[in-house]
Amino acid sequence: MLEKTGIATREMVMNVFPSIERINRGPVAVIECFQNIPCNPCQTACRFNAINIGDDINNLPELSPEKCTGCAICLSKCPGLSIMIVDGSKSQETVLIKLPYEFSPLPVEGSTVQGLNRAGEYIADAKVVGVLNPKSFDKTPVVTIEVDRKYLYYIRNIRVEV
Repeated sequence: MLEKTGIATREMVMNVFPSIERINRGPVAVIECFQNIPCNPCQTACRFNAINIGDDINNLPELSPEKCTGCAICLSKCPGLSIMIVDGSKSQETVLIKLPYEFSPLPVEGSTVQGLNRAGEYIADAKVVGVLNPKSFDKTPVVTIEVDRKYLYYIRNIRVEV
């Protein structure tokens, strides 16, 4: 499916998600990098050695969830926008998802945006709980949304209504 549509299959997505137990302990990266391309900014950016590419720069990144702190530096450095941070520790009803967002306008904290799946289809409304855009993120703002837990594995982007 990825080769034909550009959209990862459910099985591919589930294979890169950390366990729900790890997600519930606090923020952790999810690396949805599915093609062997020469790239390693995520590994270089990670101060905790939680991401490993190995000797061949074409390898897919591997995450060590126990080493990951969910700091989101890797998310801001990924040129393919393939990384998000998930956090299930704040509530039993909702999860926080940090997403790279390179569109205008940036959403405003406290606003409601449309949560989208990997195909760009509307899934559910999401509350914006944070927007980070420091110079160190190299023009890749990070938007944190809060959504119902049932959307944890489905929401992958947002749409801001103008």
